[in-house]
Amino acid sequence: MSKGEQEHPSVVLKLSGHIAVIEPDRFTPGSFQLVVDGTPQSHVNLEHPEELFFEYIQRIGHVIDLLGDPHEPITAVHLGAGALTLPRYVEATRPGSRQQVVEIESDLIDLVRAELPWDKRAQLRVRHGDAREVLGKLPAGLHGTVDLVVVDIFSGARTPKHVTSREFFALTAPLLSPRGVVAVNVADGPGLAFARGQAATLSAVFPHVIGFAETQVLKGRRFGNIVFVAAHTPIDLTWIPRLLANGPHPAKVIEGTELRQFMAGSLVATDETSIQSPLPGRTVFQIGH
Repeated sequence: MSKGEQEHPSVVLKLSGHIAVIEPDRFTPGSFQLVVDGTPQSHVNLEHPEELFFEYIQRIGHVIDLLGDPHEPITAVHLGAGALTLPRYVEATRPGSRQQVVEIESDLIDLVRAELPWDKRAQLRVRHGDAREVLGKLPAGLHGTVDLVVVDIFSGARTPKHVTSREFFALTAPLLSPRGVVAVNVADGPGLAFARGQAATLSAVFPHVIGFAETQVLKGRRFGNIVFVAAHTPIDLTWIPRLLANGPHPAKVIEGTELRQFMAGSLVATDETSIQSPLPGRTVFQIGH
């Protein structure tokens, strides 16, 4: 393991060549931030893993809270590990959950395991490899049993194109239990061309999709994250006021007619036409040292 400029634990990731650094949160004791290629990718509060920091992660946390009964264990598959913020959250809020985490950068997992170890009691298995390839090799026993699939895959600041296509999302569909959902983090900027295409692509695989984010992001006025939730069965409409009430504020949910208007004219991304997510502007992420 190498050391960063200020002696923060760091490593050069072998596959991407990006530098991954773990930095302490100067304002919250016991909390740390994982930064990859200059982009903040995870925030972890080791003493209170139930506390989520990033806005879009909080929104996915609210989805997790609404699955089944409160505190009931779930089965989850996380595509993209980061610092395992959401797997820690699931274990803290729903102890006894069965979880699979897929990460292509093995040395990233080694760094996080050494510097930010997770609860050894957690039923958490880390699988190393490309998310799409691993999806096709998951045990058949998982099919039809997974309550939550989280798609939060980034190489540096961008999502690779091979995990944005209809064919990719189709691989997640057989995993879902009757109540299961796929939660997808999509990063986009003004115009939202990429996000609109992702909404159309998810809707080509799943009959029920909603999206939610900060209001100005959904209006395409600034770069940010939109969380799309997709399912085989109708998404409980009582979720919507709860998702709005739980924040972060201001929040907006799009579904039904509004979602159809949002993605109107957008083409479904296929393996032949898919693109990676757009690169954020230089001012989007400001890392202080």
